[in-house]
Amino acid sequence: MGGNIFDDYDSEFDLPSNGAADDHRTFVLVGRIGNGKSATANSILGRKAFISRSSSSGITKTAELQQTQFPDGQIITVIDTPGLFDCSLDHEYIGSEIVKCFRMAPTGVHAILMVFSLRTRFSKEEESAILSLKEFFGEKILDYLIVVFTGGDDLDEDEEDNDVNFENYLGRECPESLQEILRLCKNRKVLFDNKTKDQDKQTLQKKNLFAMVEEVLNSNGGQPYTDEIFQEIKRTAKEYRDEMERIKLLDLEEESKSELTQLMEESRKTYEEQFKAITEMIQVKLNETTLMLQQELAKEMFERLKAEEDAKESKNKFINEMDGLKNELNHAKNELGKPRCTIM
Repeated sequence: MGGNIFDDYDSEFDLPSNGAADDHRTFVLVGRIGNGKSATANSILGRKAFISRSSSSGITKTAELQQTQFPDGQIITVIDTPGLFDCSLDHEYIGSEIVKCFRMAPTGVHAILMVFSLRTRFSKEEESAILSLKEFFGEKILDYLIVVFTGGDDLDEDEEDNDVNFENYLGRECPESLQEILRLCKNRKVLFDNKTKDQDKQTLQKKNLFAMVEEVLNSNGGQPYTDEIFQEIKRTAKEYRDEMERIKLLDLEEESKSELTQLMEESRKTYEEQFKAITEMIQVKLNETTLMLQQELAKEMFERLKAEEDAKESKNKFINEMDGLKNELNHAKNELGKPRCTIM
């Protein structure tokens, strides 16, 4: 049989599988478009693997994977994503992207890198992204979350200790909502300068990130992040691969290539349907998550407005009481000022 007949089918569900699991680390980068996810991914890999530029043509519109192997044998897989929790994107698209990300991570996800930029104000969209991650994937996802700040070149490079400078910057500029996010991920944060040409600085910032990833893994018993959705995707992909291998081993004559093609096409359609069902399940969960967040937001707004109304009512009551007291004092003053008749 000719080998090329399998190429298209193999690439359809192709998953990176080089190296032992112990030597393989997979990072998923999330965050607002324009925060420097692709540039950070390139810094991690040590090469320009992802397109990174400010023009619209450079914006990542779908999840992309790049991989590199370091001299010590460790394999790093980086998955760059679009705005997975951008309110302007529909749930059908987001659902398919989540499935795609998990299909790209056969050994599990070892760290979720939430990318913020020091150059832009922390937004409600970014705050919502964290809430969405937590609501959709559960509290466990926070155990794998690391905050990456880009724009390190904007800080004073003449400062003797740039880490201290970074801490001072966050102390001055960090809004309360971002402080809460850092608290949720146990203050795991790193600073990246994606423009530096200094090899030592490039090595140091990667070393700091990788050390933090190992810290995350150690605190999670050495296990990467996984959940029911991921397990279902992994199981479906494995079944597809096993089916392809079984078909390849069929002892068919050369003239039976058309029969092979038909078998492979039927298998592909079967597993496409399974992945479609998983995507639809994710869309339902996204709808539920969005509704829950909207309800929480509405409740929060109601409580805030009620608190403001109560505060206004308390203020008016205080003013009225003060006016009453003032009138009583004036009345007492007037009474004291009146001439009194003394009986001898």
